[in-house]
Amino acid sequence: MEKWVEIRKAGNFKEIGQACGISPVTARVLRNRDLVTADEMDNYLHPNRGKLHDASLMSGMEEASLIILSKIKEGKKIRIIGDYDVDGISSTFILYKGISFFGGLCDYRIPHRIEDGYGININMIDEAHAAGIDTIITCDNGISAYNQTLHAKELGLTMVITDHHEVPFEDVDGERKYIIPKADAIVDPKLPSDTYPFSGICGAFVAFKFLEVLHLNARESGFYNDTNGASTLSFDESLYEELMLELTEFAALATVCDVMELKDENRVIVYKGMKLLEKSRNLGMRALIDTTQISGKVLSSYHLGFIIGPCLNASGRLDTSLKALELFLETDVAASYARAEELKKLNDERKDMTSEAVALAENIVESKETLDKILVVYLKDCHESLAGIVAGRIREKYSRPTFVVTKTEKGLKGSGRSIDAYDMYEGLVAVSDCMTKFGGHKLASGISLEEEKLEEFTRRLNENCDLNDEDFVETVRIDMELPFDYVRVDLAKELCLLEPFGNGNPKPLMALRDVTVISGQYLGKSGLYGKYKVSDLSGRVYEMLYFGDIHALEDYVCKIYGNDEAANLHKGVRVNVKLSIVYEIGLNEFRGNESAQIIMKYYR
Repeated sequence: MEKWVEIRKAGNFKEIGQACGISPVTARVLRNRDLVTADEMDNYLHPNRGKLHDASLMSGMEEASLIILSKIKEGKKIRIIGDYDVDGISSTFILYKGISFFGGLCDYRIPHRIEDGYGININMIDEAHAAGIDTIITCDNGISAYNQTLHAKELGLTMVITDHHEVPFEDVDGERKYIIPKADAIVDPKLPSDTYPFSGICGAFVAFKFLEVLHLNARESGFYNDTNGASTLSFDESLYEELMLELTEFAALATVCDVMELKDENRVIVYKGMKLLEKSRNLGMRALIDTTQISGKVLSSYHLGFIIGPCLNASGRLDTSLKALELFLETDVAASYARAEELKKLNDERKDMTSEAVALAENIVESKETLDKILVVYLKDCHESLAGIVAGRIREKYSRPTFVVTKTEKGLKGSGRSIDAYDMYEGLVAVSDCMTKFGGHKLASGISLEEEKLEEFTRRLNENCDLNDEDFVETVRIDMELPFDYVRVDLAKELCLLEPFGNGNPKPLMALRDVTVISGQYLGKSGLYGKYKVSDLSGRVYEMLYFGDIHALEDYVCKIYGNDEAANLHKGVRVNVKLSIVYEIGLNEFRGNESAQIIMKYYR
């Protein structure tokens, strides 16, 4: 059973609501998101690009942009090295389009998930050197590449790192000793010395900001009018603005798919990017949106994170992420639709493989007499690219940090997904001698280890953690107790102003005690959902929807009220069941008519 906690942030919600032109209910929800003043709330309700932080404030940004600008002027070959997930694909695309726009001679390299592993490696550096590359610029990786960077410098390459991951460190006598690559320039808002106002941005957003500073330095240095160098661009602000609008789409997509918190400037870029994606400037993106049948819809973070993103990730999981990148670089309409269809088919295949792996992982977990605090599930034959997805599903079901480990030709590889109460990266640092390689952040990680170390790895992870039973109980954070008579179209529309919803900006949750269920029926072709007539203490009747586990609800009613009430719950006949519920307020539009919806999320 979940733990229900009502958020109780103080404030004069009526006064704040009047100042912002919103209801006291919405003002309270915003206060629960840690917004205090009317100005902060107004900025939140009306995000625009002018509220993004100055990119030049990020440590290393000035040095990195000047290096790349000089390389463009000198006609030097630049290679972009990204990553195989959505953030890596998007940041590679952003840098390639941007540096090419400024006249740079650049190409790209995305690691193959199985053949190369995560991030830049020695082989890639040797490849670049052999190809006559002068400068490597990384995106969404590189902050862990200490030895690789040394190797590149020994070969005479210029190294620029742009990343957003945690900086590796060693624990020396209780203090952190950071291991920072000796690159020519490093841009990473998580550098210990960085004072950038908001460090929680993804790799693609870092790349986007890099281009902002590159453009600023190009304009101020007269680069646009320099016909002696490689660039022969004439200054045209409109061309640059058009480029950045297209790249905003990709920064937004990566922010959602990399599960960044949708607050501060992340909220701004996602809000703007989703609007742009609905009429994308990118031919390949338009083809993918059409192919996945979401064109013409008002896009939400759900569409980005669970429809578009998985198609891109599937290319890197089952084939190569170059397929996704080349889709976005495609200039032929027919070819773009063929590429988009291929990605969709790969994702459909990935879904089937994932379902099988999740079922097997659940069987392994259920076979244990007791659950470890940290679950380590060994799926020998699982495709290594699916380990992270499976770990996420197992973590969701059992509310415990989870690693899924698979066997590869190079030893064991695994992916971890964590819960809020456990910093997975710090946990791995404490057992680093069990692994040959690891990386990640608080909530997700990747590991490599020898097979004989798996048992020790599992044992020591659990011995070192201080999680307790309360940490494994899902906490449902309720915005307020709200009677049903507040649920009207005007409030439902107003709450839509808080979108996009996602990590760091959850949908508002309301609660109400003593809700009487009068009758119910199955909903949908397969009868997987429920629709109910309910009443509150005033006796007024409302309609309520439930999209959760119908059979679990019936089992709960059977346990409390008996077999007859449970059997009749979805037969359309009168029942007498009382529940306390947590619910969302939805807005339904059908044939031009709008209505507010009560959508039950939890019950007891």
